[in-house]
Amino acid sequence: MDKQWILVFDSGLGGISVLRELMAVLPHEQFLYVGDSRNAPYGGRSTQEVRQLTLASVEKFMADRPVKAVVVACNTATAAAIDTLRAAYPERIIVGMEPAVKLAADRHPGGRIIVMATQVTLREAKFCALLDRFSGEQRIVPLPCPGLVEFIEAGRLHDPALNRHLQDLLSPALAGGADAIVLGCTHFPFLKPMIRALAGPEVDILDGGHGTAMQTLHRLAEKQLLCSSGQGTVELHNSLGTPEILRLSAALLHGET
Repeated sequence: MDKQWILVFDSGLGGISVLRELMAVLPHEQFLYVGDSRNAPYGGRSTQEVRQLTLASVEKFMADRPVKAVVVACNTATAAAIDTLRAAYPERIIVGMEPAVKLAADRHPGGRIIVMATQVTLREAKFCALLDRFSGEQRIVPLPCPGLVEFIEAGRLHDPALNRHLQDLLSPALAGGADAIVLGCTHFPFLKPMIRALAGPEVDILDGGHGTAMQTLHRLAEKQLLCSSGQGTVELHNSLGTPEILRLSAALLHGET
């Protein structure tokens, strides 16, 4: 049988945080990472734009490779386009992201939970349904975070301006107290040390990367499509196509930033 790929898609570099989780859970698989940094960030775009960009990126690689599963490693693209992708490729496994609100609610019943995400993620029906489901007992605080993705896409993870911007966004929400912070954008796990420094040691910081990896494992096993031997591989692609963006992608993947 020809090598079959797992296509991991994100609006840019954020999905590499999910790719790291996937590689840990599925060490024998062949991963094709596709980032659309040319059009990043998706968070301020219309739903229709996000849907079109996501479908176009996935279609391009699906046409060239035998792909057995697609992981939409982007909360914004999942919220806007997951149903469209599933309709377009009903025979494929399509796994999306979901902010770890359920995990936070289970761990902190009656707690105050801040959800950091993009504007698109927070306005879409998928998140609104999550909010309705868990906001009865918990106090869920949606926190739009414009501007953070741009720092990460530029590789400016150690820029003091990033720390100041993050503090401006997060400090007002933290002033009301917090039991947990949910990172509802796959770029944000790269900021976890900064968020931890601002939030303090007692606040639980959660993201959906591991849960998405486990869901992918479950779906592949269900369809008897798991690779159980051999050396796993990763190909990194980006719509910018520059040596700089590919070097940054590799550095984020290997924790070298």
